[in-house]
Amino acid sequence: MSLTGRLEDLGLADIFQILSIGKKSGTLSIKSSDNVHAVVVFRRGLVVRAETDALEGDIGDDLLKAGLVDEQPLKLARDVNSRLPNKSIAEVLVDLGSVKRQVVDKVAKKRIERVVYRLLLLEDGEFRFDPEEENPSLPELKDIGWELSKGVSAEYLLMEGARVYDETKQFGRILEEEFTDTDELFEDVPEFSRDILALRSLSQELRFPESLSEISLLILRFASDIFQRGILFSVEGNFICGLGQFGLEIERADERIREMILDISNSPFFLRILREAKPYRGILEKDPVVDYFIKETGGGYPSEVALFPIFAEGSTIALLYCDNQPTGDPIEETPGLEIFISQAGLALEKAILKKRLQEKEMKG
Repeated sequence: MSLTGRLEDLGLADIFQILSIGKKSGTLSIKSSDNVHAVVVFRRGLVVRAETDALEGDIGDDLLKAGLVDEQPLKLARDVNSRLPNKSIAEVLVDLGSVKRQVVDKVAKKRIERVVYRLLLLEDGEFRFDPEEENPSLPELKDIGWELSKGVSAEYLLMEGARVYDETKQFGRILEEEFTDTDELFEDVPEFSRDILALRSLSQELRFPESLSEISLLILRFASDIFQRGILFSVEGNFICGLGQFGLEIERADERIREMILDISNSPFFLRILREAKPYRGILEKDPVVDYFIKETGGGYPSEVALFPIFAEGSTIALLYCDNQPTGDPIEETPGLEIFISQAGLALEKAILKKRLQEKEMKG
């Protein structure tokens, strides 16, 4: 199902968050009122391609400026691209052996960051998101850009957009890294894990939550940047009740999760998780309640799961379940999420106390 609208009503940051938390795959096309065209491609909620005519030049110019390709092969790539527009300049250069794929990935990632920053500045215009199974009507661009082998999280791109905005205001320019043609530059270097980056991005939003539902949404947003699927439950005695989800590929996913109530008194697995009251990573142990849960969420036992009890007022009041069932990718370490979960518990306590005070004032 396509998503269409105007940027005046739904900003790009909100659109990115919707597509990220929903783990959507497809193409987002944008046309601003001043005739800026752009395309952003998502794969399971991650951005893998972005291009706009708001930037000068194309990725070929970026590679040439960085000294990573010579003028002659770039000219040849442009000739091929002019005859075959669906074949990007970067793809032709890789096919020619003029530049390595991993080098293009790194240059393209920086270009995607610049594209998203420019798009975040747009205040009006039209957007359309076409799911992967549909044929999108793409804007006219001189080059369709390069698709990354590994996508970039929407939260990271939004955070980078904010950083670039701040640097532009303070220094009058973007403090970008320069590329060289040395192989050492493109060797893998340690980076912050995705959940640490998400922790930096979302912790500020957790400081002043307006409601319990807002805190729940922040928890799901954080987890969706790390895992492919997730469900947040409230804990009420021997029952856990669905509050929200991301990534489930079942009909009426949101409604069905909100209707889900599991009696865990007959589930040794869930009871142990809540009794031990600490994060769990491992196999999902089978019992009648777990079997029912798996059936209701699409079937197929994941190879590994992660569960995070959430505390408030001295007891477990919520449980976050996550897995990577669609692809079976291994689960990463999650120190940032665990820190965020503890902060969320404190925020929940404050929200619960605020709600009780308001109810008391209304009665008084």
